[in-house]
Amino acid sequence: MESNIIYPVKGRPLRIAVLGSTRGTDLQAIIDSIRSGELYAEIVCVISNRRDAYILERARMNGIEAIFIDPKGLSREEYDRIVVDELEKRKPIDLILLIGYMRILSKFFIDRFRWRILNIHPSLLPAFAGGMDLEVHKAVLDYGVKVTGCTLHFVDEGVDTGPIFIQKVVDVSDDDTPITLKAKVQRREQEALIEAIKIFQEKIIKIEGRHVKILNYS
Repeated sequence: MESNIIYPVKGRPLRIAVLGSTRGTDLQAIIDSIRSGELYAEIVCVISNRRDAYILERARMNGIEAIFIDPKGLSREEYDRIVVDELEKRKPIDLILLIGYMRILSKFFIDRFRWRILNIHPSLLPAFAGGMDLEVHKAVLDYGVKVTGCTLHFVDEGVDTGPIFIQKVVDVSDDDTPITLKAKVQRREQEALIEAIKIFQEKIIKIEGRHVKILNYS
C-alpha cells in the first residue's frame, strides 16, 4: 500500500498558491486569518483560467499577485505546464488550494505537486461527486438527504476521488434552497481550509492508500 509522509513547515510562513475560476469567497477567509495572525502563512499568487473571475480582483484588492492564463487553444497538459512554470518561479510552494477551480488537473501537474494539492468540494464525498457549486446543492436537496457538508481532499487523477483530508457536516433544513445551503456549506468550507493550513504548518500528515492520518510533530 502506498505511503507518503508530509512534514510540517517550520521557521517560515507556509507558502500557498491558489487556483480558482469563480468568486473566491473562501479565499477571503484565508486572507483574513493570515492578516489576523491566526495563520502563519502567505499566499504567493492566485491563478485563474478566467479573465473575469472575481477571485483575481479579490487577490489584487488584498495585495496578492493575480495571474490570468488563457486556456484557449491549449490541451489540458499544455495549459498545466504554463501554470507549473509560473509556480516554479515562486518556489517554494508548500500547498496548492483549488477553490472553485473549473478545470481537471493533468497527470503532469499532479505528479509535480503530488500530496501538495487540496480541493474543496461542497458535499460529503463520495456523495454528490463531479458537480460544482449550486448544482451540487440542488442535487442534495432533490435527493432529500438530512445532512450535507464539504470535503477537503487531496487531488489525484480522478474527479473528486482523492484521499479525504477534512470533512465538515451541515444540517439540511426543510426550507433550504440551493442558495441558503451554499451559504451554510461555504462557512464550513472556510473552517476546513483554515484547519488544513494549520495542520500543514504544525503536524505530520501520513497518507496510506485512501487513509489520511494527522500525527503530532516532535
